Amino acid sequence: MATIAKNAKPEARPMTEEADFLQIKSIDHVHFYVGNAKHAMYYWWKAFGFKPVAYSGLETGNRDFASYVLESGQARFVVSAPYSPSSPLASHHMVHGDGVKVIALGVDDVEKAWKETTSRGGKSAWSPREEKDDFGIYRTSAIYTYGETLHVFVDRDDYKGAFAPTYKPINYEAESTGLAAIDHIVGNVQLGKMNHWVNFYHQVMGFRQLLHFDDKDISTEYSALMSKVMSNGNGRVKFPINEPADGRKKSQIEEYLDYYLTPGAQHVAIITGDILSTVDQLRKRGVEFLRVPDTYYEMLPDRVGSIKEDMKAIHDLGILVDRDDEGYLLQIFSKPIQDRPTMFIEVIQRHGAQGFGKGNFKALFESIELEQERRGNL
Repeated sequence: MATIAKNAKPEARPMTEEADFLQIKSIDHVHFYVGNAKHAMYYWWKAFGFKPVAYSGLETGNRDFASYVLESGQARFVVSAPYSPSSPLASHHMVHGDGVKVIALGVDDVEKAWKETTSRGGKSAWSPREEKDDFGIYRTSAIYTYGETLHVFVDRDDYKGAFAPTYKPINYEAESTGLAAIDHIVGNVQLGKMNHWVNFYHQVMGFRQLLHFDDKDISTEYSALMSKVMSNGNGRVKFPINEPADGRKKSQIEEYLDYYLTPGAQHVAIITGDILSTVDQLRKRGVEFLRVPDTYYEMLPDRVGSIKEDMKAIHDLGILVDRDDEGYLLQIFSKPIQDRPTMFIEVIQRHGAQGFGKGNFKALFESIELEQERRGNL
């Protein structure tokens, strides 16, 4: 178990003790800062099947940035791009490229969430504030987490508008791919900083450690990483934290940090109820996925036992399968979704299993290393 920082407030509690003082209801939205919001909107709309539902920009009185809100099931993404090169959005994009700036969390009381987290050592990004228009009051507060990423606390109970003030509804027809909700979001941090951020989520936000993977679990001949999974009290919000481990060559975490330049969100995992249909549609729309060697599928039936899905279809689509004490899961990982080899998307379907595919780590990482080698970054 990680040691607790000396300046933690209040005194350290055991990692297993529940302290769900935030009472997070859900991941309200994930906000991407991008170079071109209209193009990013089109990508999520046409490739991933997200439905554009709201727009903010010059036409709605927003003089700072263009922004679109997209939804697929309960998953909500926001993509925003600056109008001015002096905008904070422009500075963020110049350093990081397209990436996640905000992981927003729905709560009942943004003031309480801000006071609780800042009193425990969280650094405030902004104190509780209200934005009003004809549709009500949109309340937020925010703290910093790893890198330049923010956790924004959102209370929209008294807001009935499209998304937030300055956003107006739009109605685009969208063909869903079956993506239903955000399962987890993974953060990459520097070597030696994983426990620092694990302690942050425990002490500042009341999360508990759900799982721990070390470099023996997640390694290949060339590279390795370590990961700890933090979860809030009701289990609806899960944040694995990754750091690189010593290896013969550069790990995927180091490659991410080299190109993102700070810690940040490595991937968003989105759950589906029918991964075979979802991945088939995504592939047809041009989404590229990592591919493990065919030998993986030769050993799969003996490793995972009986499953409902057709093994040939799983092989043809390149889907991975793993089993734990509670059931099994199916998962697949996209290639980077922007020019820099930074963020990607995981598609996951759970049949009882609550893990993260430990049995797939070696095969997956070998396929990632093959892509790194092709980019000249291994």
